[in-house]
Amino acid sequence: MNLFSLGLSHHTAAVSLRERFAVGDDQANAVMRGLREGAGLEEIVLLSTCNRVEVYGVAQDPAAAMEAVVAALQRRAGRAAEFARFTGGDSVHHLFRVAAGLDSMVLGETEILGQVKDAYAAAFGAGHTSAVLNRLFQQAFRAAKQVRSETEIGRGAVSIGSAAARLAASDLGDLSACRALLLGAGEAGEDVARSLHARGLMELLVANRTFSRAEALAAALGGRAVEFERWRDHLATADIVIACADAPSRLLRADELAPFLAVREERPLFLLDLAVPRDFDPAIRVLRGATLHDIDDLEAVAREGESLRAAEVEKAEAVIAAQVAEFARRAAERPALAAAA
Repeated sequence: MNLFSLGLSHHTAAVSLRERFAVGDDQANAVMRGLREGAGLEEIVLLSTCNRVEVYGVAQDPAAAMEAVVAALQRRAGRAAEFARFTGGDSVHHLFRVAAGLDSMVLGETEILGQVKDAYAAAFGAGHTSAVLNRLFQQAFRAAKQVRSETEIGRGAVSIGSAAARLAASDLGDLSACRALLLGAGEAGEDVARSLHARGLMELLVANRTFSRAEALAAALGGRAVEFERWRDHLATADIVIACADAPSRLLRADELAPFLAVREERPLFLLDLAVPRDFDPAIRVLRGATLHDIDDLEAVAREGESLRAAEVEKAEAVIAAQVAEFARRAAERPALAAAA
């Protein structure tokens, strides 16, 4: 089996490193095409989320291909990194666990399956997959579905949004007197907004580049949409600022925030940056009156309740093992059938 996978994840790389290797949706096709040509790959799928950047590939010489892919990714990022590497059945096992939420920051979370599906759909639509990766990803989706239906691994799981709201409440206390400014109304932003709303948030302001999307989310939660270009107008009165926008550069630098903090009359400002690459300047952490968290700071919060799901992990791993064996059996049968024909 000429299959391999490699990548960085929250297990081994901090967000400061992951953001250097992150690939935006608008860049994914070009990056996959470049990797195929430069590393001699027959097939490729690129998965880039806030918590992982992974490449799944097929090549005649997987070891040489992995070296070439790592070198290309490091050149693009301008940084060296230690990549986890898998070949053959280990790659199958890794992907199945990822799709099922067993390798996630939040054990058993469901968002990752949608992200894996989107990554595969992008690669398939651009013609970067063929027989091996098509079979692999389709079975990964079946494995994830079986884990969901036959175990309770998702029982008590928190989402990134609910973890974010919990972290805000731990820093600020009662949110019923707080005003939140949300930058980005995508899936992550909506998750955070709904979680803050459920905790009794006093007011929600939503800024998004597509204004109609900001309007829709704000209307659903009794909030108010603001023009993305004018979000700084509301910074002085916000108590919570959440960033999950796909910005090409930092949205807020420390020197830009300092004047706003000076007029806040000692009211603390909670900032949470869920974007990868990050939207807020990490130097904000040293400013008095502001507390900045990033996606990695959510891990401890996200792991709350994991003990409720621990008993289901063994069942889930058994499902994954059976699906991996099934994939290997079918892969072995195909050459035999071809030879017989």
